[in-house]
Amino acid sequence: MDTPDLEIQLKTLPSQPGVYQYYDKEGTILYVGKAKNLKKRVSSYFTKTHDNGKTRVLVKKIASIKHIVVETETDALLLENNLIKKHMPRYNVMLKDDKSYPWICIKKERFPRVFSTRRIFKDGSTYFGPYTSMKTVSTLLDLIKGLYPLRTCNYHLSQEKIENGKYKVCLEYHLGNCKGACEGLETEQEYHNNVKAIKEILKGNFKDSLTRFKMQMKQLAENMLFEEAQKIKEKIEVLENYQAKSTIVNPKISNVDVFSIMSDESYGYVNFLQLSYGSIIRSHTLEVKKKLDETDLQLLELAIIEIRQRFNSNSKEIYVPFKVDLGNDVKVTVPKLGDKKHILDLSLRNAKYYRMERFKQDKIVDPDRHANRIMAQMKADLRLSSEPRHIECFDNSNIQGTNPVAACVVFKNGKPSKKDYRHFNIKTVEGPDDFASMEEVVYRRYKRLVEEQKPLPQLIIIDGGKGQLSSALKSLDALNLRGKIAIIGIAKRLEELFYPNDPIPLYLDKKSETLKIIQQLRNEAHRFGIEHHRNKRSKSALNTELETITGIGDKTVVELLKHFKSAKRVANAKLDELEAVVGVSRAEKVYNYYHNK
Repeated sequence: MDTPDLEIQLKTLPSQPGVYQYYDKEGTILYVGKAKNLKKRVSSYFTKTHDNGKTRVLVKKIASIKHIVVETETDALLLENNLIKKHMPRYNVMLKDDKSYPWICIKKERFPRVFSTRRIFKDGSTYFGPYTSMKTVSTLLDLIKGLYPLRTCNYHLSQEKIENGKYKVCLEYHLGNCKGACEGLETEQEYHNNVKAIKEILKGNFKDSLTRFKMQMKQLAENMLFEEAQKIKEKIEVLENYQAKSTIVNPKISNVDVFSIMSDESYGYVNFLQLSYGSIIRSHTLEVKKKLDETDLQLLELAIIEIRQRFNSNSKEIYVPFKVDLGNDVKVTVPKLGDKKHILDLSLRNAKYYRMERFKQDKIVDPDRHANRIMAQMKADLRLSSEPRHIECFDNSNIQGTNPVAACVVFKNGKPSKKDYRHFNIKTVEGPDDFASMEEVVYRRYKRLVEEQKPLPQLIIIDGGKGQLSSALKSLDALNLRGKIAIIGIAKRLEELFYPNDPIPLYLDKKSETLKIIQQLRNEAHRFGIEHHRNKRSKSALNTELETITGIGDKTVVELLKHFKSAKRVANAKLDELEAVVGVSRAEKVYNYYHNK
């Protein structure tokens, strides 16, 4: 399908955290950015007047937008970093120049220092990064500082100088932030064990540090050193809390393709995430039109081959929601839990959002396709023999049996057809009898349609349970229409759908579009019926009040209400105002009635 206009893409973006990518008309990636709320952030580019000339030029060049939805801002930050390093977009100037972005340096020294820097020197030191935010670097350094005491001084700690007592411990030692390597109070081996653990944390491997701390805590507790054990426990909690925040990067998941699928009656939506060295470097969703009744398995197998060829992927392993047959060259994994399952769920979420956006776009640019899809979905969900292009819904309204009325609302192609709505005043039923009222209304409605040779609906919905449905069926039987029109009842309490001669109700998914349309029909019938009931009740009350006045007839009542708009204003009117409308004699009768009362 052709890419929708920018304006439509903007309207249908999700309000979730994620990463957005701007492309020009040639399909070249221009810019990658992250957002707490994708819809707000991306829309701001097109609604604000930008002072920065570079941003103005960028906005003019944007032809299409892609995005990846993630769970948290931290995920968005990591993913943005991966994509920028992978694609090097023209307008992400800062990330292309690695010197301008922060790194974490482990200095090549006898007792290495760990610090942030924006400059890289080829002196044998180890650098981690670049990071897209100094805040991320500060958080990591605070984490490391809290877990492992390291020196912050810049002394040259050679063995000779330490043995000669050239240095003295500083305040950091007395605060417990350093173990005093400058006076030989910490061995080089101990220090390097800590540095090794820090490197693993920066790579995303928290397991070794957690194991080490738990062993220390257990030993301290066994030796009755509970205060020291509590301090180690706090470090474990800090480490576990930080680990839980990072879900995008997992060094153990390397060079893998992830595929998931969402489908409806007409289309399948296959999302592809490409992972390299534990990082997501690409996301793409392919829309596949069903030609026949292909299964999700068939669609997914076709899409995987197409996507892997398109992106020239040679990954030896793929993650999918169910087993697929791709030959012996590719390992197929169906994750059930852990990080692998989490990444598969992330792929599925992106497929769902893509599908939702397509629905919104179709509503705007291709309403026919939207209607066709809804009708096909309703036919399948409600087990109908034909698509319910024409639906009618009935509802009764009465309060303590007074002024009983009923409403019939009509939907065509999933949308209200208000010109076809009808009100009914109940004529043959005395008192509050919903079942008999429903029987009368359904009979009158379809007797008239048959006599006038007008088209009958494909589906009738009765607002009520088994009782109202049975009453409506009696009328269809009397008109010989049973079996020619599908009919169901919807019970208010649990949204149960009842079918003729079936004691077990049908429950639809609470988020399904079919149930939403049925609820919309029911609510519209209720609103339309209540509106008519209120009008009838108030009109009855007004007429009763004015018509009880001796010597005042219907014509006088109409004249008074036309002029004063309400019975209350008539009651409060002055004598001369009444005379101007209905003459002296009748004015006096009305005036005296209200004022004597």
